[in-house]
Amino acid sequence: MSDDPEEKEKLAEGTLISHLLELRDRLIKALMGIGLAFVPCMFYSNDIFSFISQPLLEKLPKGASLIATGVMTPFTTPFKLSFFIATFIAMPWVIYQLWAFVAPGLYRHEKRFAVPLLVSAIVLFYIGMVFAYFFVFPVMFAFFTSTTPKGVAMMTDINQYLDFVLVMFFAFGAAFEVPVAVVLLVITGIVKLEKLKENRGYVLLGIFIFAAMLTPPDAVSQSILAVPMYLLYEGGLLMARILQRMKPTETQNKQLRA
Repeated sequence: MSDDPEEKEKLAEGTLISHLLELRDRLIKALMGIGLAFVPCMFYSNDIFSFISQPLLEKLPKGASLIATGVMTPFTTPFKLSFFIATFIAMPWVIYQLWAFVAPGLYRHEKRFAVPLLVSAIVLFYIGMVFAYFFVFPVMFAFFTSTTPKGVAMMTDINQYLDFVLVMFFAFGAAFEVPVAVVLLVITGIVKLEKLKENRGYVLLGIFIFAAMLTPPDAVSQSILAVPMYLLYEGGLLMARILQRMKPTETQNKQLRA
């Protein structure tokens, strides 16, 4: 192997360019996946919006409905929703492209841990969104409509409603990533498992504060989010404990093979 500095610099530059080209190709494929998912979503955009708005419509007073205050809002709001739905649908494909770009630089044991964590993160994010739609929204919108002052007609703009719903979807999807976060903290050595067990009380308090920030100020809504989050935290501790027990076995197997 040559020690010529110029040759090394050219080799490094060529490697960097090849990585950038591969990254470009992966990003193009990811965007193509989103585009393919967007076409049918756009075709059924009004139906999708009707489905998303159903939890609020069911809680509105009889005869009430959502409104559109802008001239282009009836078109732009379903269009925006279609893009986000397409992104959610294509997310496994997008993450696969990122994984295919990063995976060659990982060790075998890192890949073995990373793949289940990535799959779990995607599945839990979807579960968080479904949980928000079917369990949280009905309680939340029932509370909002019941607190409407007398003489005030609740007429929500469809664009404002969509913005609120998307934020809640992202928030609950992120909240359901608790087990993955716990496992990552433990297996990377950032926080010891024993420390997380000792601080269960503080974690529970923090979870209820987080739930209070996202949900209406009533105990039922807060508990609907806080209880599953804490159970997921305990699930993360269990998974981290199992992975820690697997490490000594793997180390012993490597020593026997050596």
